[in-house]
Formats: sequence, C-alpha cells, structure tokens
Amino acid sequence: MNRLKDATSPYLLQHAANPVDWHPWGEEAFAEARDRDVPLLISVGYSACHWCHVMAHESFEDAETARLMNEHFVNIKVDREERPDVDAVYMGATQAMTRQGGWPMTVFATPEGHPFYCGTYFPRPHFRRLLTEVHNVWTGDRETVLRQGAKVVEALNQSTTLPSGPQPDEAALARALDNLRASFDAANGGFGGAPKFPPSMVLEFLLRSGEREMSGGTLEAMARGGMYDQLGGGFARYSVDAEWVVPHFEKMLYDNALLLRVYTHWWKAGGGDLARRVALESAEWMLRELRTPEGGFASALDADSEGVEGRFYVWTPEELREVLGDDDGRWAAGLFEVTGTFEHGTSVLQLLADPDDPARWAEVRARLLAAREQRVRPGRDDKIVASWNGLAIAALAETGAVFERPDLVAAATAAAELLAGTHVVDDGRLLRTSRDGRAGANAGVLDDYANLAEGLISLYGVTGEARWLRLAGSLLETVLDRFADGAGGFYDTADDAERLFQRPQDPTDNATPSGQYAAAGALLSYAALTGSARHREAAHAALGTVSVLATGHARFAGWGLAVARAALDGPFEVAVVGPADDPRTGALHREALLADVPGLVVALGHGDGAFPALLEGRGPVDGAPAAYVCKGFTCRMPVTTVEALRAELSS
Repeated sequence: MNRLKDATSPYLLQHAANPVDWHPWGEEAFAEARDRDVPLLISVGYSACHWCHVMAHESFEDAETARLMNEHFVNIKVDREERPDVDAVYMGATQAMTRQGGWPMTVFATPEGHPFYCGTYFPRPHFRRLLTEVHNVWTGDRETVLRQGAKVVEALNQSTTLPSGPQPDEAALARALDNLRASFDAANGGFGGAPKFPPSMVLEFLLRSGEREMSGGTLEAMARGGMYDQLGGGFARYSVDAEWVVPHFEKMLYDNALLLRVYTHWWKAGGGDLARRVALESAEWMLRELRTPEGGFASALDADSEGVEGRFYVWTPEELREVLGDDDGRWAAGLFEVTGTFEHGTSVLQLLADPDDPARWAEVRARLLAAREQRVRPGRDDKIVASWNGLAIAALAETGAVFERPDLVAAATAAAELLAGTHVVDDGRLLRTSRDGRAGANAGVLDDYANLAEGLISLYGVTGEARWLRLAGSLLETVLDRFADGAGGFYDTADDAERLFQRPQDPTDNATPSGQYAAAGALLSYAALTGSARHREAAHAALGTVSVLATGHARFAGWGLAVARAALDGPFEVAVVGPADDPRTGALHREALLADVPGLVVALGHGDGAFPALLEGRGPVDGAPAAYVCKGFTCRMPVTTVEALRAELSS
C-alpha cells in the first residue's frame, strides 16, 4: 500500500507508484513502527534532485529492494521543501555522524524518531546490504541501537546555538570584507573553489558596501558562464567547476529570485547593459517557465530530461549547424565556446564577450531557442512555497519599477494575492505550500513569514498599496510572538509547531537567507516605515550573530551583513506625497526607487490616510507633490523636483 497518491508535493507524487510502502511524515507512520516494533526508514529529498532520481530508479522502483524495506521497516518519504524543519534536524544528525550531508538523505531511526544511522545516496547493492544489516542489528542488538539513538539526540540537543555578540558596527563589517577578500577568486569571480554556488546574499552586502571588484567580477562571471542559460535566461543551481562553465542543471525559484534582485541592484550601482539584460531576461524566464495558472511561482525545474542530466540545454557543433546552417553554425559555435565542455562531445553555452553583431546574435538566439523548445522539457515542481514566492515578489516588484515594466509589478501583485488568499489562514498564520490553488497542511516556518513580509514591504514601496504593508505587519507580529528564542534570536519553527526531537535554529545563510537574518531585514524595514521601536530593537538584536561570523565565516552571514549595513546607515526613508494622477508624484516616486542607497524604504501617500506613520504630517508643498528624505523619522527639508531629490539621495 502506498499512501502518497493524495500528496500536494510533486516529489512525493513521483514515488506514489513505487512498490515501497511509503508513508508521508506523520503520526500514523510512527504508530505503525511502534506496533510492528521495527525501525523507521526516513528518505528525504526534493523533486529537482538528480541523485534522488537515481536512487529512486535503482532502489525504490526495484521489487526486491522494496520487499526488504517493507518487511523490515516503516518507510517515510519527506519532501525537504515542504518540511524544512524535518530536513534540518535529520541533516544535523547526518552531518554529525558522517561529516557530510546531501540529498537524498537516508535515515534509520527508532519508532520515536531518534536517528541511529544516517547517510545520503546508496547504490542498490550497498543499500540492500545496509537494509539487511540494520535489520539484523535491530533484532539482535537492540540495546546498542537504542543507546546510539539516545546519544545522538542528547548530543544534538546539547550543542549550543551560535553565540550572539554585539550589534555589528563599522569595524565588524570591515572585518567581514577582509574575510571575503581572503577567499575571493580574483581570476574567476566567486569565493573558494569548486563547486561554486551563487553567493547572492554576500553580493547584496558587497553592493551595499560599495565594493565593486568582488561584486562586479562575480556578477559578470556568473552571467557570462554556463551557469546562466544564455538562450532562455535564468540561472542553474551551481557550477561544478571553479570557472562557472558547467552547471548542475536544476533551476530553482529561490536562486533566480535572489539573483534577479541582485542584478537589478547591480544595475542601479552602475552595472550597465549586462546587468540590465540579465535582470530582464531572468524576470522574463521566471514568468515564462515558473509562473502557475494561479499566479504564483513554481519551485523548480529538474536537471534531467529523458533521464539525462542537462540534455535539454547542451549542444554539439553539428546541432548548431543543423539549426543555423554552416555559416551561422560556425559563428555560434565560436561565440558560445562549443568545444566539448560537457559530456559526450556536448557543450554548455557560454557568452564570454558581447557579440560583435547584435542583430545577428538576436536572430541566432531566437532560432536556437525555438529549436530547443522542440526538445523534451525538464520536469517542473509546481508547488508554491511561501518563502520563495516572497523572494520573487520582492525581486519582480523592484525590477518592474526600476525598468518601467508594469507587467513584472503585476506579476508580483498576483503572487501576493495568491499567498494572501491561499496561504494566510483565518487566524493570521501562514501555511508553507500550496499546489493547484489548494493549500498544503504544513505550517509556515520562520523564513516563510520573514521572506513573505520582505516581499510585501517591497511591493508596498512600489505600488503604495497599504494593504501589503499591513499584511507584512501581521506576519511580523507572529514572528515576534511565536518564533523568538528569548535571547534576541529566533527559532526556525513556531512555539506551537510539531515537536521534533530538536527545535531547529540556524542563524546562518544557506541557499537562501537564514530565517533569522530575513526576519531582521523585514523587521528593520517595517520599523523604518512605521516608527515601531519594538520592531527596530528586535531587528538589531537578531543581528548579534553577525558580529561573531564576520571575522571568519562572513560567507555564511551575507544577508545579515547586508541588513547590518542598512541598519548602520539608518536606513534612510523617503516619503513621497501627492495626488496619484499627478505625473510629478510618479516622477518623484520613481526617482526614490532608483536610488542606490542601502536598505532604503519608500512610502507613497496620496492624502487618503496616514499609514504608515512615515507619512504623518507630511504633505504637498505649495500644492506640489513633495518628497521627504528622512532618517529615524527626522527629515530634511522637502523637495519638489526630481533633480533636488536625486541630489538629496546622492549626498
């Protein structure tokens, strides 16, 4: 019996026809393990995971392997993207036992959920032997297994969280820059060696700090290499090499949302045509490839198509000539570095220099993209994750405003409407996922609340619609009331969430901003707009771990450092007031949104209310729309022209 057919997770549905008797995570599985007196086998992965697919084909679709699993274990399949809390506690155990981690994650646990043996991918012969050996130990030496599980849980619960230091000051941020320079790859961009992941949050800090070499060098290298899809736009998960040539081909919403925002900010900081092109291509890719009929954004595209990693994206010289003809085919092969950079004579397309013939380039790109559309497409994980849609809302709203693309702002608004209507439940709480307009059962975690609040605050700044700021405030109230740890930080799960053997808490960034630093950023922006001392103090307290990480581990605190940069600068606040139909109001508003100022918040008022508080007592000047540049609600003299506002912000 397989119980996954009614799941909202595409990953779980991929396993619904397995001969393995899978359970979703839940009490039913734990109760059966107790009743049968057998261990749990917990398999954790996600739909775009290449090695998850490999292990599924080798083992979970194999009748004999499934027989061993069903006979000796209660088997639980977990989508790490739906249950990041479950993933976090068992990944902690896996890393503690094996000194490494990854997906698929394979955990053997007692019926109480205490892990006693962990690993990642196992080839089928190894996995079969392991199943038999674990069963033999469970039946023949149970006390050793139980002691091992108890020891693991005790050790993990005794491990202290990262200590908090003082709120980071200029000296701490300078130490962080020194630490980043020590690992910066000046030849290739990025930090460290292979594999290289896009350092999105670190890049935000570098841009906010005015550090152009490390930020610009990395942004250009990523955009010109194979990790960026030179035909369709959008970034792959990471580069397997240090030169950004060959990607791991899965494409994630969170990477692309974060990078879209970074490239837009780079353009504001002087990134030029490359920054603009990559930002707009990435935004258009998100709308074309990830947007769902309900208006949200799907989670990911697989690395594989037709069972082969990267097949959809790679080319040979012969394939280029077949589509383009001999002359254009040879030209494209040289332009795209089609020299056998990937497997079996294929190449990932790069664009190391701008084409010398832009018109020819546009035609060649269009023809290749049309030809590629005839290939078998990678699978899409179309569940909506609140956190990652919050990142997308912020990125699309800001990119749309900066590049005068109302369609992008409309897409951000539609996603916010979906989240507000489907994920925010009656008591003001947040559900993490939905699919086909139907909400899943899993409670939102800290980064869901924080990243969605961040996105809504950005959307308010672009549209001036106060309902988005009010909803952000409601989410942040839950963060303060339900997630605080009492020492200035935040747990990753709410105080009334399901109890696991450990309550997860990790202030460090991973592929996305840590929940704690995301919360700090949203709290700081909300305080700057509303004047709330409670929110500002909570933001500052949550940044205490940044001072600890700045000296030796700055790469794991990029978003915290970016928020700290904004906090040290104020952040600056701009209130724009004037009739909505007066073009002068729009011009002042746009100028404020174009400013390259760390953490700047913008309030837009049309004389129809005094929310947020930044608008109180601030109105037009002599009947003309006006802008007020403030810091801590202390404002300079209002200005009524774009030129005067630009001068105020640049000073």
